[in-house]
Amino acid sequence: MVSSSLVIDAVAERLDCFVQSIRSRSAEYGPDAELFLDAAVTTLQGGKRLRARFAHAGWLAAAGASTTTDAALWGLGAALEVFQSAALVHDDLIDNSDTRRGRPASHRALEAAHRDAGWHGDAAAFGRSTAVLLGDLLVAWSDDLLEESLIGHPHAAPTRTEYARMRRDVTVGQMLDVTEESAWSVNPPASLLERALRVASLKSARYSVEQPILLGATLGGADQRLLVRLRAFGHPVGMAFQLRDDMLGVFGDPAVTGKPAGDDLREGKRTALIAIARETLPPDARAHLDARIGDPDLTADEVVQLQELIRETGAADRVEQMIAEYSDAAVRALRDAEVGATASQALQSVAEAAIARSA
Repeated sequence: MVSSSLVIDAVAERLDCFVQSIRSRSAEYGPDAELFLDAAVTTLQGGKRLRARFAHAGWLAAAGASTTTDAALWGLGAALEVFQSAALVHDDLIDNSDTRRGRPASHRALEAAHRDAGWHGDAAAFGRSTAVLLGDLLVAWSDDLLEESLIGHPHAAPTRTEYARMRRDVTVGQMLDVTEESAWSVNPPASLLERALRVASLKSARYSVEQPILLGATLGGADQRLLVRLRAFGHPVGMAFQLRDDMLGVFGDPAVTGKPAGDDLREGKRTALIAIARETLPPDARAHLDARIGDPDLTADEVVQLQELIRETGAADRVEQMIAEYSDAAVRALRDAEVGATASQALQSVAEAAIARSA
């Protein structure tokens, strides 16, 4: 059995080396850039490194447990984690979130830094503007890490192609997520679940699980037959992962998630959970739900009332059933994938960590 700490430690070491290299060349930027660079480095702290772990498991499926670990794999894992940080910075800015992993969200931290420095102007505007640039910087760092790792690698070209696809898919998925917060109102109610699941697939399932697995496998020299089988495993795991995230966004314990209770309700997320709840509500209750979702000023008591309303529809139970169905589909796909025992155990272990998490 491959220890998750092996991957986490190796990726952390690669990130540390990269950050040190960046800092060694940063003097030319001047002292004010330190604030920016520190903010970028802060985003890389913490997290479960699930994407790097999925990439490692995919690599094992292709290269085999007996093969010496490819150094490029840790660069790929680090690149995925930096890209995840970029996505979270932009996601928190789009959603106007105050916290991330129990700390101030990047735009809030930059806003506070402006205020603490006594600078002129609107601190909140500074925080938002620099957070946009921070996310862009992290995307650039992600590319830098990937390219450094692929120099001279025999499977560089297909790995780049898959990485580019991941970037496109998640960007479109994020746009559709934002769009759905408004577009739901003019679309047939019966279509809302399908639309929510499309967002879940593009925004999260592919880039959080499926594509990291495929990237690791591609780096390990996988053929198309294996990639198809790994995709059949990775996508349902990714869907279960996102549906779990939807549940945590409404019912999660803030002491564990690091975000306020019912954050998705305040942000107006039109998830599968909400789509299912709406289908069973009578018109008056549905109108009440629609009117309250997306209100950033929801009180704690109002969040509890909405949580109870959603539970009473059976939507939470239905989503848990969907998570179980996706998980079962992944188990069947892994059985058919014909990968080695070590790779199979690694894929199963990280999938369980992704789906059963409480934060």
